[in-house]
Amino acid sequence: MPGERVQIDAFAMQIGNVADAELEALHALSISVGWPHRGADWQFLREVGKGVVATDDIGRIMSSAMWFRQSPELATIGMVITSPRLQTQGSGLWLMEYALKDLEGVDLRLNATRAAQRLYHSLGFKPEKTVYQCQGIVTHSPAGETVWGDLRALTDSDLDAAIALDGAAFGAARAGTIGKLFQHSRGYGLFRDGRLVAFGLCRRFGRGHVVGPIVAATDEDAIAVLSPHIREHEGGFLRLDTHFETSDFAAIVMRCGLSVFDTVLTMSLGRTLMDFSSEEADAPVTYALVSQTLG
Repeated sequence: MPGERVQIDAFAMQIGNVADAELEALHALSISVGWPHRGADWQFLREVGKGVVATDDIGRIMSSAMWFRQSPELATIGMVITSPRLQTQGSGLWLMEYALKDLEGVDLRLNATRAAQRLYHSLGFKPEKTVYQCQGIVTHSPAGETVWGDLRALTDSDLDAAIALDGAAFGAARAGTIGKLFQHSRGYGLFRDGRLVAFGLCRRFGRGHVVGPIVAATDEDAIAVLSPHIREHEGGFLRLDTHFETSDFAAIVMRCGLSVFDTVLTMSLGRTLMDFSSEEADAPVTYALVSQTLG
């Protein structure tokens, strides 16, 4: 609990609430491990989740962990960061054990860097899918193609439909996360007979903007809701995280200048993840994650 102390090698560490931490200090922690999160990105995450930090005797933040209740049955874990000086000293395990106590009985998902996979394996997490972190300067826009349906900008009146479509793909209706994203994102939706069949959101993040989630039933529909975001950010830095390595959708992402920068591994504890595909013709799929932290 906040205020608890533990000795980590030569460091006496104290646990605290991430909500009480200074944004500049959180930003410094993520920068220390090469993560792009701005103070504003940390603040967004604090508004949709909970977390803890470990500080040393002079108040420096040395580690962090956050978790996000996407539904009563499912949560995601992210922002598990340890200062390079302590990465072999067990502070990450200490904070993860704290998070797991708060999440007892809840199915869990996270996206693990290669360095952290051994830790999560030791806690019982099982590997599921590779995430391809695609990013770069947008060099080309997709060629204009005929779209079957009505492609338009999303408004607040479309929120409930987006929550339902995302929930069908993600496996849980994460109303809080999608609702908060609507406040911070520009979105496009594809409608047929007045029904939302695909959508994509884009918001400020890190070095530029990130697109996600993208939810659709087909590559064609996913490309349709991605394309306006690509056009709007041509010449700018854009990021997209996806489980798709080879598909028409993945090919368009690469063609526009977003090459694979890194990979992480989606892992689960409890209920096994959906297979990100379905034999049902119109089943929605998550083509782009909200983020590696939120899934």
